[in-house]
Amino acid sequence: MKNILDGIEDVLLMGPGPSCVPPSVYEALSRKTLGHMDTYFIQIMDEIKIQLLHIMKTENYLTLPISGTGSAGMEASFVNLIEKDDSVLILINGVFGERMRDVASRLGAKVDSVEFEWGTPVDPEKVREKVSKGAYKMVAMIHAETSTGVRNPAEEVADILRNGESIYLLDAVTSLGGIEVATDAWGVDVLYSGTQKCLSCPPGLAPASFSKKALAVILNRKTKVPNWYLDMSLLSKYWEGRSRVYHHTAPINMNYALYQALYLIMEEGLENVFRRHLENHNKLVEGLEGLGLKMLVKPGHRLPMLNSVLVPEGVREDEVRAKLRTRYKIEIGGGLGPLAGKIWRIGLMGHTARAENVQRVLTALRETLRK
Repeated sequence: MKNILDGIEDVLLMGPGPSCVPPSVYEALSRKTLGHMDTYFIQIMDEIKIQLLHIMKTENYLTLPISGTGSAGMEASFVNLIEKDDSVLILINGVFGERMRDVASRLGAKVDSVEFEWGTPVDPEKVREKVSKGAYKMVAMIHAETSTGVRNPAEEVADILRNGESIYLLDAVTSLGGIEVATDAWGVDVLYSGTQKCLSCPPGLAPASFSKKALAVILNRKTKVPNWYLDMSLLSKYWEGRSRVYHHTAPINMNYALYQALYLIMEEGLENVFRRHLENHNKLVEGLEGLGLKMLVKPGHRLPMLNSVLVPEGVREDEVRAKLRTRYKIEIGGGLGPLAGKIWRIGLMGHTARAENVQRVLTALRETLRK
């Protein structure tokens, strides 16, 4: 019987989803599986925590990779901190801000929002005006809005909320490992990410960090966390201390891969990683403009790792993406929501953010648009 896995192609992933994975991370995935309570695996768990503290720029006691993709990180953040009728403010300028609103609403929270045009950043002054009119248990925002390529002003929003009572929740799924994420310096109380973007690891884990302020809220809930699998008060007992308390079977080999991916980032150096993303972003934008293409987002608010390109008039964006995939083995993304059919999303995430990949996609786009 033919094994269908033999048909998987070697595709250059330059879309908004998973990024390319370095060979050593694949090798880590293939190592022999240890038990989830094995003493050597617990050493690996401890090392992963140390790595995450460094990359997230935090000293938070409760920092760990949640079993699940970045969406599990979002779910965990809300279910642990929000109870019925809690007041929540969501800052929305794309798909994932809308998803935050949906998650909070399902928990019975009183959800308020400030919305901004897709392709533009959150305006801190409008946030300041909103929070001055009401008390919110949580204020939540996407740092790097993957649906538009916008970098939102995480530090400026932090300054507005600093010394207040609100929990500050920041989604760093696409930003962590690509641009600075200064959890403690910015006063972020809850941060979550995903392994598959700038960390250059397959999808499957959601690194997350909770401040002392957030942990106190979790431990003093009126009701139990409604999601047992993502209950941080239980998970912390597995990820901390000498005596580990079994919670669920951890994805062992995914943790191997995360360890190796974080190791590579630390070996290269965080600032060098940020510089590499920015330099290749600049090369890509210069090349795209040389092809007569325009960017959706204004220069000061662009993400280096997620580049939104306006589709020229008269061009079928889905046909271009299909040709790139079939002829050149390159995957880029299309637009979502109101931007569907209007933009391409080109990822330069983690291991993908290299000059040879920029040149490859520019050449493929040039040839495709000429035909």
